[in-house]
Amino acid sequence: MTSSNQAGQSDSSTPLNDRPIGVFDSGIGGLTVVAALRRRLPSEHLIYLGDTARVPYGTKSAASVNRYALESALFLLNRQVKLIVVACNTVSAVALPRLRNLLSVPLIGVVEPGVAAALRSTHGGAIGIIGTPSTVASGAYQSRLSAANPALSVLAKACPLLVPMAEEGRLDGKLVDLTLREYLGGLKRASIDTLILGCTHYPLFKPAIAKFLGASISLVDSAETTAEQVESILLRESLLRTHGPGGIKVFVTDAPRRFNLTARRFYGSSIGAVRKVTLGD
Repeated sequence: MTSSNQAGQSDSSTPLNDRPIGVFDSGIGGLTVVAALRRRLPSEHLIYLGDTARVPYGTKSAASVNRYALESALFLLNRQVKLIVVACNTVSAVALPRLRNLLSVPLIGVVEPGVAAALRSTHGGAIGIIGTPSTVASGAYQSRLSAANPALSVLAKACPLLVPMAEEGRLDGKLVDLTLREYLGGLKRASIDTLILGCTHYPLFKPAIAKFLGASISLVDSAETTAEQVESILLRESLLRTHGPGGIKVFVTDAPRRFNLTARRFYGSSIGAVRKVTLGD
């Protein structure tokens, strides 16, 4: 995967299709979505914002999540993005409706694409969801799945330890096996046929999760399905950039050096320079 820290210099005179796609997350996990976007849309410029000063969002109040999300979205809008991807399950579950009411730019979360993919995947009607405590408590996945098909059996489990383990690079081994057994044992006994990875950190555990659950269980990675939806909207709105390689600019609100050291694990290659910014100014 190639990378550039030049994501185009956009202003109000830049043609819409040449403007960047904005992506934000509470921290580093949203880079899995950025990586999926880069694979599917290699000509697009991307701007990524990680709110590393206030991570994790998964344990914050709804009021705080709404405020942080609006500050992140406004930061991206000030950089003339043509579309915003909310690459955070907690924000997608808690704050996306309010953001859509306040802002006119297209906004895509990771919950709706994940739900759509799970509905296509399930054959027995038993779907599991894993996510942060806030995502699971919000009921965002559960309510959408049940609205689409009331006959579904939907089970959700909060897995708070997986985020710090992913950021520390603990992706396999005995500790991971024990943690997955604790978190996923009930879902496995319930004979789910599909599992939604309801946090952008969780795709890093796909091999370990597949090993524990077995090959017959479909794993829904919202990063891939979100990238598909972004492409669909860009095509529909005639916003697709089709010439030249795209670039990426990365901003964080704290600890850029640590972010850069960890980023390769989530993005798949170097992301170049990481700039520190302050939100809410």
